[in-house]
Amino acid sequence: MNDGLIPRRYAKALYKYAKENGDADVIYEQLKVLNFSYSGINALKKVMLNPHVPDSDKSNMVLAAAGAKPGSSLDRFILLVLKNNRAEFLRRIALSYVRLYREEHNIAKVEIVMATQLPADEIKAITDIVERQLKGMTLEISERIDPEIIGGFVVIIDSLVLDASVKNELQHLRLKLQRK
Repeated sequence: MNDGLIPRRYAKALYKYAKENGDADVIYEQLKVLNFSYSGINALKKVMLNPHVPDSDKSNMVLAAAGAKPGSSLDRFILLVLKNNRAEFLRRIALSYVRLYREEHNIAKVEIVMATQLPADEIKAITDIVERQLKGMTLEISERIDPEIIGGFVVIIDSLVLDASVKNELQHLRLKLQRK
């Protein structure tokens, strides 16, 4: 079975279950937190793949990382995933659920990357342009500082990258000079 197929099927099942129970919004927020936790906590990945750790401990760790409570819809779902020996897919299931939820609710994830903190009016101008281009979509905007871009900014909309950074301009200039 395809690696993407299993997470997508579980995510769809969780989304359907969550909608029926009125938990879709809560689980969406919890899985966004879980995805962030997975990217920052290496121990979480190791515990999930360790066959000697009991499923109840794995479940409690994932719930804590997601900010969920025992007995919740997410708790029952995680136990199902663990029972079916699908722990290795948990992060991809969470990512698939978040993607599915965003598609269903017309939400675009927008990240603004800056070398240093831009003034609020400049960030507002950038977000206004993005809003006009995405006509009617709800935007989930996050900001990140990355000194390596030297100056300017980069806007990432889902998987589309709009790069107006000094670093990018310098790379283009270097390529032009190398061609001559």
